[in-house]
Amino acid sequence: MIIHCGEQVSISRGELRTLVLQTLAARSETLRRVLLLPPDHTRLNSQAGVITAMAYEALTARGVRVDVMPTLGTHNAMTEKQLRLMFGDTIPLTAFLVHDWRNGIVRTGELPGSLLAELSGGKVAYSVGVEVSRRLFDGYDLILSIGQVVPHEVVGMANYTKNIVVGAGGADIINKSHFLGAVCNMETILGRADTPVRRLFNTAVETFLGDLPITYILTVVEQDAVTRQMHLRGFYAGDDAPVYHEACKLARRVNITLLDREPRKVVVALDPHEFQSTWLGNKAIYRTRLAIADGGELVVLAPALKEFGEDPTIDKLIRKYGYRGTPATLKAVAENEDLRGNLGAAAHLIHGSSEGRFRITYCPGDGMGLEAMRAVGFDAVPYGEMAARYNPDRLQDGWNRMPDGEEIFFISNPALGLWAYRAKFEQ
Repeated sequence: MIIHCGEQVSISRGELRTLVLQTLAARSETLRRVLLLPPDHTRLNSQAGVITAMAYEALTARGVRVDVMPTLGTHNAMTEKQLRLMFGDTIPLTAFLVHDWRNGIVRTGELPGSLLAELSGGKVAYSVGVEVSRRLFDGYDLILSIGQVVPHEVVGMANYTKNIVVGAGGADIINKSHFLGAVCNMETILGRADTPVRRLFNTAVETFLGDLPITYILTVVEQDAVTRQMHLRGFYAGDDAPVYHEACKLARRVNITLLDREPRKVVVALDPHEFQSTWLGNKAIYRTRLAIADGGELVVLAPALKEFGEDPTIDKLIRKYGYRGTPATLKAVAENEDLRGNLGAAAHLIHGSSEGRFRITYCPGDGMGLEAMRAVGFDAVPYGEMAARYNPDRLQDGWNRMPDGEEIFFISNPALGLWAYRAKFEQ
């Protein structure tokens, strides 16, 4: 079963409702209990919040009991304000469940080290426990996994099986999959549909979760470079790999910007509703690293920054080890048990470094001290000072010429795509 609506300039709200209803109608069996798995507010632009509200309304009108569990992965639990921002006011707060990636999980099987050795070309050979939320096994007739396909630093293209084994997953598979992506070189993974990490996720779901009644709804969203308005370009629903690959085809066209020359300075703005940690805000680094010239600079405008990791343990590890690059991080992993036990954090430290190739200047507001930013390896300038020069409300996405002649490349939201120098990406 594939329900496909792509290639449109913008799918209207009415058309979206029809597509959601068609997806639900495709399940011919009687539905008594349904679990919705949307992302959290850090994927605000995915349209998953609207889709979740539509599905909830349609199902409960038929007398179906519906639970909603945002796929937090390692993120903080959502506040009431964030739930309302993402999902609107129609879903009662009592319908929301909280995913606990450390304690609320069950192990359904284990993938052998030989598979990881094959996927990584021998770089790692550990086994991976397939751990997911125990809620998935609570007798639901339908599990509706909802989310956006967009370039992603760990898996290549986000969502599909990642939403199950990471968004609703447990520590072992989250940590080890992220480290697998790091040692396989993020720059060869970004924007690719078929990667070592994607194969790991698909194998985990096919091998150990195949009996779960999962249907995927995948969206592709594009931002207008001039108006910054979000357009829902694609809607894909189904229960196996073709629905993911169809979404990837469109996402590659509308979410990857290939540049014919490398900018010396890139300025990225972090939406205060979405980005309050470097754990998330470092998308500014991941999604631009293939574009920035050697010796260049990335300026990250982060007015709402207040922490490094959204998990207390990870936050502590980031403060302790910092973003020092791959050799230093691998050395720290080899010598320190606390980092070996949190390989996802180690992967994040690798991903968040420019490996000395370009400068990274973070510009936090009052929630984060400049010395704390410098202590983890970034340059730091107050947000107000840098925003006075690079006002995100006045800059246009893309190339800008400043009054003094400086040329910059501006990105208003790094979560919406991938920017790369064409020659580098096509190597």
